[in-house]
Amino acid sequence: MVLLEIEEKWQKKWEEARIFYSDPKSMKKFFVNFPYPYVNGFMHLGHSFSLMRAEVFARYKRMCGYNTIFPFGFHATGTPIVAAAERVKDGERLQIEILEKMEVPKDLISKFSEPEFWVRYFPEESIKDLKLLGLCIDWRRSFITTSLNPYYDKFIRWQFNKLKEKNFVVKGEHPVTWCPKCNNPIGDHARLEGEGITPEEIILLKFKFNGKILPAATYRVETVFGVTNMWMNPNFKYIEVEVDGEIWIISPVAAEKLTNQKHDIKIIRELEAKELIGKSCENPMTGDMIPILPATFVSPEIGTGVVMSVPSHAPYDYIALKDIQSHPEKYGVSQALVKNITPISLISVEDFGKNPAIEISEKMGITSQEDVDKLEEATNVIYKKEFHQGILNERTGKYKGIKVSDVKKVIVTDFIALRYLFR
Repeated sequence: MVLLEIEEKWQKKWEEARIFYSDPKSMKKFFVNFPYPYVNGFMHLGHSFSLMRAEVFARYKRMCGYNTIFPFGFHATGTPIVAAAERVKDGERLQIEILEKMEVPKDLISKFSEPEFWVRYFPEESIKDLKLLGLCIDWRRSFITTSLNPYYDKFIRWQFNKLKEKNFVVKGEHPVTWCPKCNNPIGDHARLEGEGITPEEIILLKFKFNGKILPAATYRVETVFGVTNMWMNPNFKYIEVEVDGEIWIISPVAAEKLTNQKHDIKIIRELEAKELIGKSCENPMTGDMIPILPATFVSPEIGTGVVMSVPSHAPYDYIALKDIQSHPEKYGVSQALVKNITPISLISVEDFGKNPAIEISEKMGITSQEDVDKLEEATNVIYKKEFHQGILNERTGKYKGIKVSDVKKVIVTDFIALRYLFR
């Protein structure tokens, strides 16, 4: 008799004898549980490897005379299943291929457009596999989470109410990764791509333009003292919007992001970047009037689509400024507008002189905005070096002598009081 036949024989006898059923008895009781596997796919070898620890322990306790109960739950709560079902419903080829590679019967795939089908199908298939392992589980006590199981749902509600009564849970707000389509926060499992992405804080500095605001997004608020010009992408449209009572000029994507952050947004009109390019705006910190220039590296998807230029400390800004000063006619601006723009040094850092971005660009042989890989590398080197070792110089006024790594919170607090920034 081969091993599989022996397994089948005894598994059948165990099931007929209901040997793993756990009913109330006078014996000492022992409860074994295993973290519920998520049911957006079949179980795999990793599950069985981990599960064997609970299995061996449950059998050992039975041998020691305990009335051992070993139920088994399946985790079906949350957005991943709903998101996957939506992708099947939309006919998304990649999601359908995932199911095909799992060897799900082709005639069943269309049924996966309903989240409820996922919750029925995968637990049933998983139980078949787990039974073949001969586990000592009381399968009468198998269950799923979600409101499809009203008993478990009531238990979780009771649990959270108890935690709330004891002030162990509170309701509040914090930044989350958000899906505007689902109108929900989403975790890694609910995303087709972008795992590991978390919310980031980007500061918006308010540059004044004819009674309106050009909000420039930045991670480096301390560099506002060295802004020489603003960048806007001439190939994209912008919009004029009312944001919490102020008139801003930003990209449509930025307006959508602000709406999703509970800001009161009212779109006034659409406009071309050329309406602003060649004109000037005011630096909120220094009061300097600085020109608005075209730059194709500016992405409307990132920040606000409006970028402040700090060529002394940002390689992208230096190379773009160098390009436009060399060929102003190519970019549709006058020589007079750009010829006197010079980098402003703000930060002293070891191994570099006054203008780190210029030095590293020359050292790496970066000559064009098209050298994206080199520009990224240079930017990472400069930003990391300045953050950890940089000291602000006299150009920054009262912040002179403070380390870059220490100054952000100080400046942000000051600028909020002065209404120079938005966060």
